[in-house]
Amino acid sequence: MPKVPLYNQDGATVGEIDLDDRVFGIEPREAVVHRAVVAYLANQRLGTHDVKNRGEVRGGGRKPWRQKGTGRARQGSIRAPQWVGGGVVFGPTPRSYRLELPKKMRRLALKSVLSAKTKEGALKVLDRLVIEAPKTKAVVRLLKNLSVDRKALVILPEVDRNVLLSARNLPGVKVTTTGEINVYDLLNHDALILTEAAARKIEEVYA
Repeated sequence: MPKVPLYNQDGATVGEIDLDDRVFGIEPREAVVHRAVVAYLANQRLGTHDVKNRGEVRGGGRKPWRQKGTGRARQGSIRAPQWVGGGVVFGPTPRSYRLELPKKMRRLALKSVLSAKTKEGALKVLDRLVIEAPKTKAVVRLLKNLSVDRKALVILPEVDRNVLLSARNLPGVKVTTTGEINVYDLLNHDALILTEAAARKIEEVYA
């Protein structure tokens, strides 16, 4: 089992914590992680893009000139695609970009990233995280105590309003819960800060 230091909010080491190697100690699978990220980004797309084809644009009900005898090319409508203001040919229409991954693959991708972060030493585990009132300075102090000066993802076992409000103004810092973690967020942040309770909850779900 991988062992990592257990910190308090002052950044002092108060012990060690054994993490389940079925979650934090597997061999990362890059191909699976890549597929999970592609699916996540695809699922963020709304797919509401739309253009008007020649049947939807306004006007063009009358033939602009007679078929023969004018010397000009024959035209059936001033809203045909070759006219300014005409309909668009083969333009985007509303569609779903959603990609589905098998449940086992999603779980494997998440465990792969958690294991990689653990091996890199990017995982910080706190004995507890308590902020009495919403104060941005409290989170700034916490990051400084843990020597985290890059993008950080704070993972809690459940929603803590004080922590959420304290961190929301800090660029690069995001607070989430164990039930909402995803592969993209884990990869997109340099440091992961978990409470011991959050680590145990993750193990309980994914081990």
